[in-house]
Amino acid sequence: MKLLQIPSMALEQRIKQEIEENPALEDLGSVEDESADNLDDKDDSGEDGKEEEYDSKDDEFDLGDYMDDDEIPSYKLNANNQSSGDERREIPYASGLSFQDILLSQLGLRVLTEKQAAIAETIIGNLDDSGYLQREISAMVDDLAFSQNIQATEDEIQAVLNIVQEFDPAGVGARSLQECLLIQLKKKENVDDPEIQLAIQILDHHFNEFVKKHYEKIMKKARINEEELKKALDEILTLNPKPGNSLSETVKTNQYVIPDFIIYNTNGSLELSLNSRNTPELRLSRTYTNMLEAYAENKKDKQKKEAFMFVKQKIDSAKWFMEAIRQRQNTLFVTMNAIMDFQKNYFLTGDETKLRPMILKDIADIVHLDISTISRVANSKYVQSPFGTFLLKSFFSESMQTDSGEEVSTREIKKILSECIESENKTKPHTDELLTTILKEKGYNIARRTVAKYREQLNIPVARLRKEL
Repeated sequence: MKLLQIPSMALEQRIKQEIEENPALEDLGSVEDESADNLDDKDDSGEDGKEEEYDSKDDEFDLGDYMDDDEIPSYKLNANNQSSGDERREIPYASGLSFQDILLSQLGLRVLTEKQAAIAETIIGNLDDSGYLQREISAMVDDLAFSQNIQATEDEIQAVLNIVQEFDPAGVGARSLQECLLIQLKKKENVDDPEIQLAIQILDHHFNEFVKKHYEKIMKKARINEEELKKALDEILTLNPKPGNSLSETVKTNQYVIPDFIIYNTNGSLELSLNSRNTPELRLSRTYTNMLEAYAENKKDKQKKEAFMFVKQKIDSAKWFMEAIRQRQNTLFVTMNAIMDFQKNYFLTGDETKLRPMILKDIADIVHLDISTISRVANSKYVQSPFGTFLLKSFFSESMQTDSGEEVSTREIKKILSECIESENKTKPHTDELLTTILKEKGYNIARRTVAKYREQLNIPVARLRKEL
């Protein structure tokens, strides 16, 4: 069960860990065949040279049957596996300086005292990936005193912070979104233009109204018309709310999704393949199997008997692990194949409105497995299809009945809801009540609170925050 719920990337590490812990298990791809001449044929005897005899009648262990390799099934599914001649496309990783290194390089161009340079390095070290300073200046006074034995006042730190805020990209070193946007506006070359001055005024004096999009209140308080407000907002919308990301996105470690399943569409016929490319192929260690045979011939010796039992235990553990991997691969393949058949229309067309309602019990009944097993398969697994790579559990959804009595997936309703919002007039965005009416006209009879829940799950804000001038 533990092997079943981990994705392919974690499985590779789990297999390597087992190989390190169990010497009877080997990676077929990295270990060469060893000859039987390397056996430990040292003649060990019992204490004081005496041998403790065991009754051979009590030993019902048949080594010939036990070591029959033909009975050990391969854990790899040979069907649809990648061949050695398949093209492998690797995505190169971009390397470069970190976000902090780029700022430190700009620091070296400034003429600062040793104390100011140390303060600046502390400030840069406290910036998050977005470029914001999350540490209070009063706390940095203590940090400098305890860690570097530098006595600095808040005014001194603020003066150095002002220098850091002049670095590129504009907006770094800000302590809030308001300060970040104001820094960027004040660094513009055409800062004296009326639009930029009005934008500075809005952010400086009407920031709360700006965030909540209370445009009528801004126009009334600032005594401006809608056209002037629109020009000022256009200037604000050109700013970057997370200036640090413009540098860090290209240098930070990218997280790539490695699919556990790959679905191919071959002339309208779907084919499923397990992604076993990074999974080592396992076998029993030849050295340990030969050792077992050698010790089995001399089990009358007490120490030989103990060595025999140790080697047998390690081989049993290795066999169990390979069988567990085989069962994992088989369960994954059977379960994903059932999901692919269940959602065949979607995987052929890529149209989300053709997704059928599907719950864990539906698949569990098809493959005759427990619901908890299906849940483990769907957890943290990705499937690569001709239309993209998706989290497997995203295909599971509740059902809802339309006015015509047809069962539809809630994911289909979310897709239609998203399309309604995308096509709305942004100057007068649809309220949840209006969206409920539109969905009812399309045959989806759902409540307003359900529309609000689906909208929040899609990370779509309320109508007032979607409004544009």
